[in-house]
Amino acid sequence: MSPLLIFIIVLSYFGVLLVVSFFTSRNVNNAGFFLGNKKSPWYIVAIGMLGSSISGVTFISVPGWVQTTQMTYLQMVLGFVAGYVVIAHVLLPLYYRLNLTSIYTYLDLRFGRFSYKTGASFFLLSRSIGSAARLYVVANVLQIVIFNQLNIPFWVTVIVTILLIWLYTFKGGIKTIIWTDTLQTIFLFTALIATIIIVARELGLDFSGIVSTINNSEMSKVFEFKDWRSSQHFLKQFLSGAFITIVMTGLDQDVMQKNLSCRNIKEAKRNMLTYGVAFLPANLLFLSLGILLMTFVNSIGIPADLERIAGDNLYPYVATTQLGPVVLILFLIGLMASAYSSADSALAALTTSFTVDIIGIKNKTEQQIKKTRTWVHLAISFLMAIMIIVFNLVNEKSIINAIYAIAGYTYGPLLGLYAFGLFTKYKVRDKIVPIIAILSPILCYLISYLLKKYADYNTGYELLLLNGFITFMGLWAIRKMG
Repeated sequence: MSPLLIFIIVLSYFGVLLVVSFFTSRNVNNAGFFLGNKKSPWYIVAIGMLGSSISGVTFISVPGWVQTTQMTYLQMVLGFVAGYVVIAHVLLPLYYRLNLTSIYTYLDLRFGRFSYKTGASFFLLSRSIGSAARLYVVANVLQIVIFNQLNIPFWVTVIVTILLIWLYTFKGGIKTIIWTDTLQTIFLFTALIATIIIVARELGLDFSGIVSTINNSEMSKVFEFKDWRSSQHFLKQFLSGAFITIVMTGLDQDVMQKNLSCRNIKEAKRNMLTYGVAFLPANLLFLSLGILLMTFVNSIGIPADLERIAGDNLYPYVATTQLGPVVLILFLIGLMASAYSSADSALAALTTSFTVDIIGIKNKTEQQIKKTRTWVHLAISFLMAIMIIVFNLVNEKSIINAIYAIAGYTYGPLLGLYAFGLFTKYKVRDKIVPIIAILSPILCYLISYLLKKYADYNTGYELLLLNGFITFMGLWAIRKMG
């Protein structure tokens, strides 16, 4: 297919988002930008959140995981569902009762200014690095498939992409994003389901044949109960999934900002539980696609260069080289939908957190707040573009993996802070909290290294729990008595 035609499709995709933005961002004030004036329909928020939680990296990676971990990822997804139940019944009532715009304001009310700034700073660091890394992976795929053939440099691709995202989010914020994300979720799952149908037809399978192929595959294993050292052990996966959800959803301004835009706590809970349960069939579809793709590859003969279809390369390889233009277009639409629905909400959340938590909006007029958050939104967009370009210059997968690992470490202190705030009544020596929050991830890294070296134990997502526990105990040590 002509790269120029694909380029036109990409621009048309953004054109649709800009049209949606035009109609949803008219007469938006600061309350509309930050929280959609708390009038967002819960079911629209739930649909959009499902798509924005599936990043471009997830879209590419999950189908390829079946090669090495079968379908054991579903154990973690079951943990996700449990985590969403906790968020709906513990954290959401707290946020609504305090009428928060930024969820990190809770730390200010509970502990003090240093704790507040620490929590917000850890979120800003983690989300900016993580979002830039996710967008880099997607931009790199688009560069290879489209823009290299049009002789467009990578830096131009990145700047234009960020500019387009900025254009449809800078005015309406959350009020626009809940609608654009809903549209992109529909695009995402339409592309995913259509691709499954086309691959099944190539294999000569009807619905019962699809079920049988997946069920009989050696990659269909879901549960691992025997090897406790394995990072795929059920207990590790389930508990990690639950706590990752509590931290990366319940303690993440990006996701909770949309929940806080619902009309009331009842609708917010309904949104959270619906969105959470939907994660299970959504990820089952991605893993099922992975098994069908591997079955297809085996049916046509595995290429000599195995790296071309290993892991993250599986879905892109088949979609761009083996199944014709229709699947290629579906793949690109699904990839863009998953990547940009994640990026636009991240930009809005980062803008909100930096404006409210770091700069502050107390005693400022509506116009002053609007001017501040407009400049912050522009600055964060520029910073994200620079970070993506730097990732490309480094051009090392190990670096990107390390970035994701570092970003994961930053949520541990948030877990410890909120757990201490919710489950104890103690105050803390507020000025020492930043030191505790910095030392905790460092200690976790050292413990992980020593366990691997001396006990041959591979730590996984359970490090998040350890990180939160160390932070909790550090706060206990600096608690104020009486």
